[in-house]
Amino acid sequence: MKRAFSIAALLLFSFAALAQSSGFPLLDEYVEKWKEGQQTFFGYPVNEQSALHSFYEWYLKTGMDVVNMNNAGDPMTDTPEKMSSHLFEREVIEFFAPLYGFEKDKVWGLVSHSGTDGNNHGIYFGAKYLYNTTQKMPIVYVSDEAHYSNLRLCDLQNLEVKLIKSDLMGRMIPEELEKALDPSRPALVVYAMGSTFKGAIDDQQALNAVLDKYPEMAVFRHLDAALFGGYLPFTEHSYMVDRKIQRFDSIAISGHKFFGIDSPCGLFLCTREVYDNQNSFNVTYLNGNMRMINCSRDAVQPLKFWWLIQTMGAEKWSEQAQQIMECTAYLKQELDKIAWPCWVNEHSNTVFFKRPSEEIIKKFTLALGQDKHFSGPLAHIVVMQHVTKEKIDTFIKALNESKN
Repeated sequence: MKRAFSIAALLLFSFAALAQSSGFPLLDEYVEKWKEGQQTFFGYPVNEQSALHSFYEWYLKTGMDVVNMNNAGDPMTDTPEKMSSHLFEREVIEFFAPLYGFEKDKVWGLVSHSGTDGNNHGIYFGAKYLYNTTQKMPIVYVSDEAHYSNLRLCDLQNLEVKLIKSDLMGRMIPEELEKALDPSRPALVVYAMGSTFKGAIDDQQALNAVLDKYPEMAVFRHLDAALFGGYLPFTEHSYMVDRKIQRFDSIAISGHKFFGIDSPCGLFLCTREVYDNQNSFNVTYLNGNMRMINCSRDAVQPLKFWWLIQTMGAEKWSEQAQQIMECTAYLKQELDKIAWPCWVNEHSNTVFFKRPSEEIIKKFTLALGQDKHFSGPLAHIVVMQHVTKEKIDTFIKALNESKN
């Protein structure tokens, strides 16, 4: 009986292995390597516990995998195109709008290609809004620790930009913003809701107080909230991404970070007033106005976002956000216990610390940085859903042993 059971188990294992094989050795090797490193992928802001398995079962079962859709056009119109997912894209926008302080009847948005695409729309829409309402081109103000996409996008759009010095923890310094301001020109200010390496959050209220000193100066505020805009709405700190309190005009959030969508996408939201003050590009064959940057747009990503709203929703996302905050505090606590120099910004899930050995960096896929104010070479961990306390214990043990 035991031998028969062993043979049956072996056959089941063999069939499972064959089922998982693509028939292409190079591809299968790539998959195995990725899966092996997936659970200790600590240095980058992605959720390695995607909840899309059921989506793909539905997608294949219904034959949607052979349907070619395109979300070109405005998803907020009343007449969604037949071969698009505009209907679902609009529901996604309307679900998230109140979480960021937008009124459903006064919001415009889309599911973007990425956080960078969201920033591109924020800067483009902001510049066009300011020019079309003042007849003056704006100056862009952004911190020197904000995501690199902002500076590149200003270069792409040929906009004048001023980098504003940040403090030691990576937050834009209000006094430095005031020094750089040119009140004779409109100001397009990009706030970092989680800087790239230190996870810093710009103090919007302090920076707004500076801008308020110049009431004659037209201002557009874009919030780059790629990662933090995902989890903060589901915490007690949701006011930090509420435009009714913080007064931003547009916001960009990533879908492939906190929400766990398995390829780059995101959300871009702005007021209807901002959208209505964009340049018009009427396209007859789409029966619509193409004010957004992109023409062809992915129609599957809105379906994934919509699916996650139905299957995860605010309750489960709140649980995950709480876990992330608890594990971030735990990581900081355990690093302190072994006297490893480390730092974390308030409300941030990013802990940065003295750079460890190459072996540790490679094993846990850490992201690297450099700052002379913090002992020079640094690394960081972004605490996402898969970075549990048990895995943190494994990291701390390896780190502590590397000291000896």
